[in-house]
Amino acid sequence: MQNYLEFNFKISPLQPWNEILMAELIEIGFDSFTEEIDGILGYIQTDLFHEDQLKALPVFENENVKIEYSYEEMPNINWNEEWEKNFSPINIDDKVLIRAEFHESVPGMHEIIIQPKMSFGTGHHPTTHLMIQQMMDIDFREKKVLDMGCGTSVLAIYAKQQGAGETKAIDIDEWSVENSKENAVRNNVELDIEQGTAENLGNENFDIILANINRNILISDIPAYVSVLNKGGKLLLSGLCFFDVDDILEVCKECGLQLEKQLQREEWVSLLLVKP
Repeated sequence: MQNYLEFNFKISPLQPWNEILMAELIEIGFDSFTEEIDGILGYIQTDLFHEDQLKALPVFENENVKIEYSYEEMPNINWNEEWEKNFSPINIDDKVLIRAEFHESVPGMHEIIIQPKMSFGTGHHPTTHLMIQQMMDIDFREKKVLDMGCGTSVLAIYAKQQGAGETKAIDIDEWSVENSKENAVRNNVELDIEQGTAENLGNENFDIILANINRNILISDIPAYVSVLNKGGKLLLSGLCFFDVDDILEVCKECGLQLEKQLQREEWVSLLLVKP
């Protein structure tokens, strides 16, 4: 078993900064969280932790929130049991259910079966909900699809289930790639899964690009997405808080994209854009 560090983050005010902090912690290797009354507990493999990366997170520089933390080394734990105890199914508008194999099936709902392991932090729930909610209104039939920062590949899987053609899923983390391959098999869909970043895109072109990542990566990579998006293609973004929207839309406008639909859930936002 891997040795882990447990971090106790005290956050004031708690909302929406607990979700924002979790999203940023995932980017530096944290892989599970427990929500507390006054903050969160976060877990990271001991050999992956670098305190300079933690202190450099943008949320620590935001004057609207105060975050204090302490940490200690954890005893060996069966992490599969831990996430099974903490992972709950995600119900999107009583139409789509994202669940693990050990959860009960719900008659009448479209189901996506995943084995989330450590690649499904609680901070992703609102944005996953928003992405699926937007995707329910998109015609995926025979479309070529890209899922950037795929994580569990739940979005790529749903696109395939909705009739998408060739579908590529890319994530920077090796564990996400392996988890995505397992989840594709569970759902009987075929995905082209790669480890990498937007630099992997090359000269391929896509009809629909899904990117549920975070503000900084999106701002950096939107021009790359647009360069491989077909005319009339759709770009669906999330991993954004409401106060990120103006900055994201400015980049999108510079790249020639037009906003088609915006949804918000709690503090989180998704944007559906089209390339004219």
